[in-house]
Amino acid sequence: MDDASRSHGRKSIRASTRPRDLMADEVPAGAWQARVVTLLPDAFPGTLGQSLTGTALRNGIWSLEVTDLRDYGLTRHRNVDDTPAGGGPGLVLRPDVAGAALEAARGPGPMLYPSPRGRRFDQAMARDLARGPGATILCGRFEGLDERVIEHFGLIEVSLGDFVLTGGELAAQTMLDATIRLLPGVLGNAASTEEESFSHGLLEHPHYTKPAEWAGRGIPEVLTSGHHGRVAEWRRAESERLTRERRPDLWETYAARHAPLDRGTDSQ
Repeated sequence: MDDASRSHGRKSIRASTRPRDLMADEVPAGAWQARVVTLLPDAFPGTLGQSLTGTALRNGIWSLEVTDLRDYGLTRHRNVDDTPAGGGPGLVLRPDVAGAALEAARGPGPMLYPSPRGRRFDQAMARDLARGPGATILCGRFEGLDERVIEHFGLIEVSLGDFVLTGGELAAQTMLDATIRLLPGVLGNAASTEEESFSHGLLEHPHYTKPAEWAGRGIPEVLTSGHHGRVAEWRRAESERLTRERRPDLWETYAARHAPLDRGTDSQ
């Protein structure tokens, strides 16, 4: 990464090993703080700097501090990895390198590590993160991270699904996007987050807009009826149908939660 400073929101960020209190600018008051440790600092903010999340970043609703893991590398080649203990293919991020970078980057909120071994990231986790002050995310590379770093910092391993990526950067951006959009003032309409997929344990209902007919297909009549009660019933029924058909795992949880209580009969 070159020496030119970068502006993430209202905070000027420069990849550096200097102590934090020597940084020129401070995090905007009340901003949700995202801190990312990565070998690919140029990947950030990426898409997070666009559209609504980008506007929120520039407005100081959230802040981004990117730490280049290579700045903490060893020798003149800035090595960050070494061969696995016990043999085997690939390379592992060294604990002395990753640990030093995390120590410098850490801030308020949990410390996360994208990993296929972790808890599945979901909407509930995004809401929990959005309610907090921020998060620090270490993006892994190669075969992974020395286990001692995970243990020492209490890193929370988080998985996007049952697949493997070449690194944690895309996973970090995905988790940040899902979280930041829930912050007050980002979407502008709080009701929109209450009706979307997973907010009530169901997939979202279908959406339609103008024109009234397209490619021989019309808008369901109920949506143009002007009867808000019927519209709400239709949307709920469609959400339940789609969840039951496409995500039986979600449906099983939802159905169990909303099953009527069987109080039995009074034997008096």
